[in-house]
Amino acid sequence: MTKSNILPDIFFRKFNQRKNEKKLEINTEYMINEEKYVTIGGIDQWITIRGEDRRNPVLLLIHGGPASTYTIFSSLIRPWERHFTIVQWDQRGAGKTFKRNGKEACGKITLQQLAEDGIELSKLICNELEIEKIILVGSSVGSLIATLMIKERPNLYFAYVGTDQNCYDYENIAYQLAIDALSDARNTRGLKKFKELGPDQTKWTHKDYDKRNQILVKSIKNVPNMVMDLILPSMLSSPQHNINDLFDIFKGMKFSGEQLFNELMNFNYGRLGTVFSIPFFIFQGDNDIITPTKNAERFLQEIEAPLKEFIYINNAGHLACFARPEQFLQELIKRVRPLTINN
Repeated sequence: MTKSNILPDIFFRKFNQRKNEKKLEINTEYMINEEKYVTIGGIDQWITIRGEDRRNPVLLLIHGGPASTYTIFSSLIRPWERHFTIVQWDQRGAGKTFKRNGKEACGKITLQQLAEDGIELSKLICNELEIEKIILVGSSVGSLIATLMIKERPNLYFAYVGTDQNCYDYENIAYQLAIDALSDARNTRGLKKFKELGPDQTKWTHKDYDKRNQILVKSIKNVPNMVMDLILPSMLSSPQHNINDLFDIFKGMKFSGEQLFNELMNFNYGRLGTVFSIPFFIFQGDNDIITPTKNAERFLQEIEAPLKEFIYINNAGHLACFARPEQFLQELIKRVRPLTINN
């Protein structure tokens, strides 16, 4: 059941922040817990590095959005830090990186620029932690950025894990799933708007796209709602973000969304190719209609890689790694972590 009222999260914000602050404490012999700005692509960009044992494999999480920083979810993935060193990054134009630089210093944002920043960050992590490779996890729009990264510099990564995987919509599946969801929810106004928009996203305006997402998110049933159940409660309960930080997240999302809108609506998926030289996994919510599961299945079928696997995250939609962090972690431990040993 989707949460319908965010007021308790607002009312108990300080209490939940203190609870999560306690949850995020790390007190182990080989711990690492760093929050800092590093120079990437000529500007200061915010990263966090957390884990109970710095000798564990390193996992770099590439967030989606555009500019939807995932550091707000740190408490949800706290158990991951027993098995991996987790690196999170507020991309150019996102969160605390946007706060530090503003629009002018962030400059023009493209997926290629974000991929180049990500590669530079990957090399910085390897140098700082004295390792040769890391695991790369790309979520939603971050899956496009991360796939460009592994295409360009596969030698930096043990494996790629895509989740909420963006890929070509072969038969307008996303549009049909949206129509079905709106019909099922008896959202007649939303249904009318969707039919007016039509399936060809290259004809949408940025305003159309935002409206489409707002309507669709409200109509999703039977899985955790990405906004009401995941994003807003995590924002409000994050001890790493004050109110001004939350405003900066929204400002960065607006700025980056405007910068990347045309590229995302007209993305040439041929750029990604189908041949990859590292293990390629997709961990997808079994009921994702934002980035449809069926499209992700077909995408993986067409890929050539030394190892490839498609894993369903049960009872999850979009943002599957935060909707079901326990299963996601178990899949990482079982399928991906062994690839880092003696490699």
